[in-house]
Amino acid sequence: MRILVAPDKFKGSLGAEDVGAHIAAGLRAARPRAEIKIQPIADGGEGTAEVIRRAGQGEWLGCSAHDSLGREISTRYAWLSGSQTAVMEMSAAAGLAQISPNERDPLRASTFGVGEMLRAAAGGARHIILGLGGSATNDGGCGLARALGFRFFDDGDREIIWASELENLARIAWPNEVALPPITGATDVRNPLLGSHGASRIFGPQKGASLEAIEILERGLTRLADVIATSARDLREIPGAGAAGGLGFGLLAFCDAEIRSGFEVVAEAIDLRRQIAKADYVITGEGSLDRQTLEGKGPAGIARLARALGKPVFAIAGRFDGDEEVRALFDGIVVLDDAPPFFARTAALLEARARELASSFHA
Repeated sequence: MRILVAPDKFKGSLGAEDVGAHIAAGLRAARPRAEIKIQPIADGGEGTAEVIRRAGQGEWLGCSAHDSLGREISTRYAWLSGSQTAVMEMSAAAGLAQISPNERDPLRASTFGVGEMLRAAAGGARHIILGLGGSATNDGGCGLARALGFRFFDDGDREIIWASELENLARIAWPNEVALPPITGATDVRNPLLGSHGASRIFGPQKGASLEAIEILERGLTRLADVIATSARDLREIPGAGAAGGLGFGLLAFCDAEIRSGFEVVAEAIDLRRQIAKADYVITGEGSLDRQTLEGKGPAGIARLARALGKPVFAIAGRFDGDEEVRALFDGIVVLDDAPPFFARTAALLEARARELASSFHA
């Protein structure tokens, strides 16, 4: 019996690799003769660079940057020498994880440090993959653009720095050259830049934005999109433009980047289809299975690939909201505990649920 264990992280508890290890331990307890392969997955959020680095036998390269509030930090990105590809996560510079909860301020948070990371990799890279999850920002990628030589001005010719000032944008000074290789923005969301499903209104609250701040941010991104549309093309409705506080939009506008499903980018990099084809059973999972799972999350991608290849696929989740469309993706969903919080016991519960699940498999 060959079992592929391909989980995403349980956010706030365990990374994908640790989740896989505990699931595998439970499987071995029930099926000691099974051949078990652990393949952590990601979908553009935290962990994306590590998953691709490990699969490509890459290394970590360090660089200096600034966090979302402008403080100097040391960060890193993955380097795959064979393909000369840099794989980085915007959250490594401008992520929520880099600041404390009481520091969250999307009116001032900037993606400048992400632009610094791109510049650090640009000299030797033929391709850059940038994961767009976990952002603390809502600046439409203007901070990133400033790090690349763009300048933003109001009608009094005063330079605009913060997201809170973008509603006064009058013109953009473009650099003579932006020396970057092709860039792929990898994201697990398809939100447009603006509106009820856009960057500010959907993701602003988790970044600390009040109702008043959300309206300021929305007006700023609207003005940015209007100005860009006069000099390039209207990008505001492109799926994924709203990712990472509009960083998806910024990559399109300022870097001529491609925005893709993060899961698909990772699946190609780790040759996931081949791994699933070799398995008799596939087990995936993440902290929460809900309606958002259908919108580009890793477990849904795993399930669809497994279905296409005729492989039984199961999910282990911390929580499941009972959505019938999500349920239909899997041959079975196992929930860690009906009485959260379960985080303190995640490792033991993963092993127990995996053991129970394996006992139902046909040898």
